[in-house]
Amino acid sequence: MRFGQWLGLIVLVISLYILWQIRQIVLLVFAAVVLATVLNRVVRRLQRSRIKRGVAIAITAIALLAIIVGFLAIIVPRIVEQLQLLVDILPQVSQRLRTWFNWMESATGPLLEQFSGLENLTQQLQTWIARLLGNFFVLLNNSLSVVLSVLLFLVLTVMLLANPSQYRRIFIFAFPAFYRRRVDEILSECEASLVGWIKGTLIAMVAIAFVSFMGLSILKVPLPFVNAALAGLLEFIPNVGPTLSVIPPALLALLDAPWKSGAVILLYIAIQQFESLVLVPLIMKQEVDILPVFTILAVVIFASLFGFLGLVLAIPLLIVSQIWIKEVLVKDILNHWYPNRTNN
Repeated sequence: MRFGQWLGLIVLVISLYILWQIRQIVLLVFAAVVLATVLNRVVRRLQRSRIKRGVAIAITAIALLAIIVGFLAIIVPRIVEQLQLLVDILPQVSQRLRTWFNWMESATGPLLEQFSGLENLTQQLQTWIARLLGNFFVLLNNSLSVVLSVLLFLVLTVMLLANPSQYRRIFIFAFPAFYRRRVDEILSECEASLVGWIKGTLIAMVAIAFVSFMGLSILKVPLPFVNAALAGLLEFIPNVGPTLSVIPPALLALLDAPWKSGAVILLYIAIQQFESLVLVPLIMKQEVDILPVFTILAVVIFASLFGFLGLVLAIPLLIVSQIWIKEVLVKDILNHWYPNRTNN
């Protein structure tokens, strides 16, 4: 290799190392880009109504702020109230588990001794609850970094939304001149896919929250509203979120009867089947084309690499990565890659 090639390789390695060290900030920037892309679509629709861009941005920002404030003012107090009830109910759930396992021990005798792990389940649950409550103030102390991250995210979103074409041109200029038009086409495809995914996800979240609330209310499970809201919010995280959302209502159902806990599990299995077989294909078929296997792998890989932010942003990261791989690697490189032919 020549000196210039070695120098380029060294610069590439150093750049990748720096990006890895600031990966959380890079993910925040990516999240701001995703939100700014969605909001920019709204701004452009307002501009079509002969509204100046500055006014359209102000209207969009005020509308978004009104939605957030309305959510905080109407929904959050009910969630906080029911979460407090949940904290009060958790010791009763632990006691019910202890009573249930004691009954099983007396009924089965020596057979249960082979499963010694079950005997300590309630003690572990009580320890976990106490530890969670004990670490509550630690979580409050660490909330400052979360607030700063959210503020950085919002500031970046507003800055990107104010003049997205300029930042887009800067990104395009990082590529060779002959390929810049192609990069612009790929960015447009990424924008359309991200906007479609956001719309479909919001519809799915509302639908899952509504169906969960109706089912839990029919079964008369405690705190149906907070559990339904949790199910809707966790719908944002595919595969993992819906699975985690079944745990709180299933535990609360034990307060009434063990069979009700099983009914809750069956209810959530039915909701997940409805989501995967009917709801998601119906909503996403015109928006985003992602194979389920790739979705699961993206959640696992990005969560292991980037933590919580990677888990939340797994699907938009997968969408963007899939488009760039398909357009650049497959269409522009592999489809035009012919072996050298020698004349005999």
